[in-house]
Amino acid sequence: MVSRRKSIAPRIRSARPADIEPIARLFRLVRETCLPYLPRLHSPAEELAYFHDRVWPNNTVWVAGEASLDGFCAWRAGWVDHLYIRPDRHRAGLGTALLSQAMAGQAALRLWVFQRNAQALRFYTARGFRAVEHTNGSRNEEREPDTLMEWVRGVP
Repeated sequence: MVSRRKSIAPRIRSARPADIEPIARLFRLVRETCLPYLPRLHSPAEELAYFHDRVWPNNTVWVAGEASLDGFCAWRAGWVDHLYIRPDRHRAGLGTALLSQAMAGQAALRLWVFQRNAQALRFYTARGFRAVEHTNGSRNEEREPDTLMEWVRGVP
């Protein structure tokens, strides 16, 4: 007998101010767990301040999850700035649901992905994003080579 994972539409919603601290904690957890090669440049307090002072006022932010925060996406016109999913919730449709929310009403979106993040590169490529630039990392604070990806509505 073949076991099939039941597909349940993930619960996503617009973020509330009370979500800022859990978002900052999830950001750190995902980076430490899934991107261990990145340097730790900021303290948890600095990351919380970043999300409170820079991300929250300048982005639309949506979250996924019921009892706990399992993922979030922060975007602005033409750009996805953050999409992070709790590692034990990867492949559950949360990233797709959140990214779809960001794509709705946009003609095109761009985002940066670290070149060593093969899982994210596959994820975005499968959703219609294409690499448009590769860098040596000299323009990001992590000094990690990255790729600029772009999605354009109606372009296969």
